[in-house]
Amino acid sequence: MTYALIAGAIAALAAVAAGYPLVAALRGRDLGKAISSEGPESHLSKAGTPTMGGLLIVAVGIAAGLAFGVPKDRSVLLPIAVAAVMAGIGWYDDLGTLINRAQRQAHDRTGMILKLIGFTAVAIVAAYVLYDRIDAPRLLVPHYGEYDIGPVYLAIAVAAIVLTTSAVGVADGLDMLAGGCAAIAFSAYGAMALLQDATGLAAFCFGMAGALLGFLWFNAYPARVIMGDTGSLALGASLAVAALMTGWWLLLPLVAVAFAADLISDVIQIGYFRLTGGKRVFRMAPVHHHFEKLGMHETQVSVRFVLVTAAASLVAVGLAAWG
Repeated sequence: MTYALIAGAIAALAAVAAGYPLVAALRGRDLGKAISSEGPESHLSKAGTPTMGGLLIVAVGIAAGLAFGVPKDRSVLLPIAVAAVMAGIGWYDDLGTLINRAQRQAHDRTGMILKLIGFTAVAIVAAYVLYDRIDAPRLLVPHYGEYDIGPVYLAIAVAAIVLTTSAVGVADGLDMLAGGCAAIAFSAYGAMALLQDATGLAAFCFGMAGALLGFLWFNAYPARVIMGDTGSLALGASLAVAALMTGWWLLLPLVAVAFAADLISDVIQIGYFRLTGGKRVFRMAPVHHHFEKLGMHETQVSVRFVLVTAAASLVAVGLAAWG
């Protein structure tokens, strides 16, 4: 336990130290994010805030995983590799959203389909490695034990990775929201890994959590840097892989409750809008923007989402300990 927690603490300190020159470099290169006019009016003032801050999270998280996780368990190379590849996909996407530069339509239908294909390709490879190389095709159910679900695991693993990646990407819309919830989620799975004596995986999870804490130092309202898809895609995919490696993927919707709520609200809004010819369920989707439209300040929304995630994660860890 001490080993994994130390990994997280070192990652947090390293992220804070590396964050100052990184934020300055992003700002110096004019890598500011363009803000869509379709979002809340209060967000227009964020235009020009440096994006691609996920580079800090991924670099420090991967370094912590390599330094502390891999020596204990070589299978930790899988979430590390997934995080690196997804960060690359996100980085390319972020390049198309920069202010004062030619912008690609990264979020139009074609762009979203291409991203989904990329997510799915990474998820299929990761699912195969989990199933055939790491031998993790299991389902853990609180109190009722472990079940081998065979090849069905492949479909579940692909779905878990794609949906979690998409959900974290959707939730990255407010200062501290995605980063705060992800830090708690990784800590929860780090605790579950420790319950299984999987020290290497726990070190990776706490390393990612520590990297996120360092990032949040700069992402606190008003944010000096935004993680962008560079960070959100890497976080979502590697979180799902960590959950699958512990066997407690059934608890992932609980640990990632804020991310799930944002993704589901987005799907409901789009589906209802198309079915009814323009009517909406929420004032704005995803649901964190709905609460802003109701009059909450974004810091209230972010803090409350983080608090709900913390409470849900405590329940999830309790259920894992019970099992």
